Amino acid sequence: MKIIISPAKKMNVDTDTYQVTGLPVFLEDTKLLMNEIRNLTFAQAKELWKCNDKLAQLNYDRFRRMDVERCLTPAVLTYEGLQYQHMAPEIFTEEALAYIDRHLRILSGFYGVLKPFDGVTPYRLEMQARLSVKGKKDLYDFWGDRLYRELTEDDHLILNLASKEYSKAVEKYLTPRDRFITVEFGQIKDGKVKQKATLAKMVRGEMVRFMAENNICDLEGIKKFQALGFRYSEERSDTDKMVFLAEQAEK
Repeated sequence: MKIIISPAKKMNVDTDTYQVTGLPVFLEDTKLLMNEIRNLTFAQAKELWKCNDKLAQLNYDRFRRMDVERCLTPAVLTYEGLQYQHMAPEIFTEEALAYIDRHLRILSGFYGVLKPFDGVTPYRLEMQARLSVKGKKDLYDFWGDRLYRELTEDDHLILNLASKEYSKAVEKYLTPRDRFITVEFGQIKDGKVKQKATLAKMVRGEMVRFMAENNICDLEGIKKFQALGFRYSEERSDTDKMVFLAEQAEK
C-alpha cells in the first residue's frame, strides 16, 4: 500500500533531526522547473505563485540561490503545514520511521513524488500553478502519467490522503488493476458529508501517525482509526471511499 499526501506551502530547513537518505527520483525534471522559474521576472513569478509581495520576494530570492543537491532537509520534516504538525514525524519511533519510508509518498508540483527522507530545499510551486515548460501547458501536463507510474511500480493499492489538487495528478491514469481509496473526513450537514479543509489537514496527519505507529498495512486496520472526534462510517463508505465522521454533526 502507498499512502499519498499533499505538500505544504510553508517550509523550513532541518539538517539535524534525521538524515537524508536519497535524492528525489525526478530531480532532473525539478532542475528544469527551477531554471524556468529563474528566468521569470519578479512580476511573473508573483503572478505564478498568487501571493503577496513579501512571500513573492522570499521565494524569488530562494530560487535565485537554490541548490537542489546540497544542504537538504528530509521531505517529511521540511513541510510545516497542519498535516505535518499533527503527523509529528520528529517524535516517531524507528519502526514508525521505517513504515513511512516504505509506504508514505508526498506529491509535489516541483519534485513530482517524494519519499519521506528524500532531500529537498524550500520552494514554492503548487501543482495547479500555470507554468508552461517544454511545450507543456501546465504542471499536470508536464508530469503526465509519471507520478502514477512511480507510485504503482510495485504496488497497486493507493490510500489517498491528498487534496484534489494533487490527487488528480494520479487519479486520471488509474487502470482496472489499481485500487485507489480516497479518505474523507467530514460532518453530516443537510444529509451530505461536508469536509472542512483545515480540519481535514489536521486529521490526515493524525491518520498517517496512527498507521505508522500501528504498522497498518490493510484497509481493515485503517477502520480502527479514531482521532479529533472522527470515527469510521461504514454506512457512508464504499469500495472507493472511506468516510470518517465527526461524532457531533455540524449545526
